[in-house]
Amino acid sequence: MKATTLGELKESGWKSVSVKEEIRRNLIKKIRSKEELFPGILGYDKTVLPQIQHALLSKHDMILLGLRGQAKTRILRMLVNFMDEYIPIVKGSEINDDPLNPLSKYAKDLVAEKGDDTPVEWLHRSYRYGEKLATPDTTVADLIGDIDPIKAATNKLTLADQNVINFGLIPRTNRGLFVINELPDLQPRIQVALLNIMQERDIQIRGFNVRIPLDVSMAFSANPEDYTNRGNIITPLKDRIDSQIITHYPKELGIGVNITRQEAWQKRESGVDVYIPELFREIVEQAAFEARDSEYVDQKSGVSTRMTITAMEQLVSSAERRAIVNEEDETSVRIADLYHMIPALTGKIELVYEGEQEGAMNVAKHILGKAISKTFKQYFPDPQSKAEDQKEKYKEVMDWFADGNEINISDTLSNKEYEKGLSKVAGLKGIVQKYAKEAPKKEYFVWMDFVLDALHQNSMLSKQDLDDETLYSDMLGSMFSSLGDLDDDGFNDFE
Repeated sequence: MKATTLGELKESGWKSVSVKEEIRRNLIKKIRSKEELFPGILGYDKTVLPQIQHALLSKHDMILLGLRGQAKTRILRMLVNFMDEYIPIVKGSEINDDPLNPLSKYAKDLVAEKGDDTPVEWLHRSYRYGEKLATPDTTVADLIGDIDPIKAATNKLTLADQNVINFGLIPRTNRGLFVINELPDLQPRIQVALLNIMQERDIQIRGFNVRIPLDVSMAFSANPEDYTNRGNIITPLKDRIDSQIITHYPKELGIGVNITRQEAWQKRESGVDVYIPELFREIVEQAAFEARDSEYVDQKSGVSTRMTITAMEQLVSSAERRAIVNEEDETSVRIADLYHMIPALTGKIELVYEGEQEGAMNVAKHILGKAISKTFKQYFPDPQSKAEDQKEKYKEVMDWFADGNEINISDTLSNKEYEKGLSKVAGLKGIVQKYAKEAPKKEYFVWMDFVLDALHQNSMLSKQDLDDETLYSDMLGSMFSSLGDLDDDGFNDFE
């Protein structure tokens, strides 16, 4: 049973420790028990997470520095799990006063008046976490505190009385963890107000000749782009932050795939079962890798992992809508669905000048096309290879189109119509069976669809997008047809 008075707390043998010592002690316990320290954080096992552990073991304040969408805020919010589940505080205290070592005038007066009968309550660790998104309008009063004339008038106190102090966010997180996100957005004069907290571990409230020594662990996040675009971290504050830890995007495709699988909303309650072949997960993630390497994308801004998450959700929604339209209970995502995730790409990438000239839609299609082509070459022979025998592997398919055949794949085709259309293309299924040997049979048709689009991306087939339809045809035949159209209009008539 938890102590309810100061006297009971003393008898229980409970001892005060600093919040950083508390975090260090619990981290050591978790490491020894082989407990997962940061569940759900993928790709940082050998880079970021060990550095965070070193900072916590060193009792350091830290900053996570990285581009957008690198799980910085999520990691910082997880640090609360390294604190004790409950700690005792003086009941009614605004700054979580330690009953054995009170700081505020309110708590000191209460302990002096009631002694061992001072009421104690227990605070859960979830209430010991404070967070502020740095914005240009943030004030010292928001973070540290100020005099509250309304409190003075209500309680009939003079402005010289410490009880008229309205504590800010940081003192209210005393004996806990306080996080400031996007630190460079904080105005320099506000950053100066943090210097005492970072070094001397105390605060000063305007108008009072009193210092309140806080016990608070500080952590920050920042985007390197912000250093020049929106603001800077002032040098004295940067010097007081003990550990600077650099975050990064997934370095391996598989890790990115698992992050998207974990975060994207894929299981819907619409009565439609949408099947997602692993192939499409790879293409979605490859699109992010291509965007992070694209000459049209501003790499200083970064390409957030939120892009692949929202892209996957739109991919599923496109397939879900098609099934609902066709009154089907199940379907699989298709190549056509990939192109319906373009709004997720255009909304998540910042373009350089050349990209703006091309247009966001064209850049997104270009990135997606490169992702399809690169993924294709992981499974199938490279159609652009100079070796003749490589191109010969697609001869039967190419001959079918060269004979004047075409295939029109609508976004809203039912499963039966979709499979019937793809089955017409001679040699297409044979290519899938030969090279995509590990693909389940139920995926054959989406792989066949994938082959057609990849051949277009490698300039072997012509592709026309007409509203909600996609028409594949022979490349040369399409070119001659275009020339014929010009002749009909009189542009090629030189006789």
